[in-house]
Amino acid sequence: MEKREMEERKVVMCFLEYNGKILIARRSPKVGTYPGKWAGISGYIEENESPYQTVLKEISEEAGLLAEDVELIKEGDLLSVPDKEINVLWRVHPYLFRTKTDKLKLNQEHEEPKWIKPEEIANYETLPKLPEVLKSVIE
Repeated sequence: MEKREMEERKVVMCFLEYNGKILIARRSPKVGTYPGKWAGISGYIEENESPYQTVLKEISEEAGLLAEDVELIKEGDLLSVPDKEINVLWRVHPYLFRTKTDKLKLNQEHEEPKWIKPEEIANYETLPKLPEVLKSVIE
């Protein structure tokens, strides 16, 4: 059996922070990858977008928050997250934003929001390497 080269996909992963807790949300069955897993706000980076433009768009689409509702705390270094099961190399641009509210309007990509202490992320079944992605923006 020949080994296929991993497909590279560029994404943003955003954690929203409110009163010392971060938002994670369970991915719905309607998403193409990792349904039922816990994640931050994420999305594919389009050809004509910067990662920062993408993250603001995803915060608006997935959490119902506008740019003026959030403040950038940290942009992490680009991380490579290989997933051999689906043969994808995720190129993850991590972000941490502080929000002025915990009242969100999650879209159909997520089923259940939770505000947790960052160290509690290990207690959840998350996207591959999500605790490491979070660590890159909170330390």
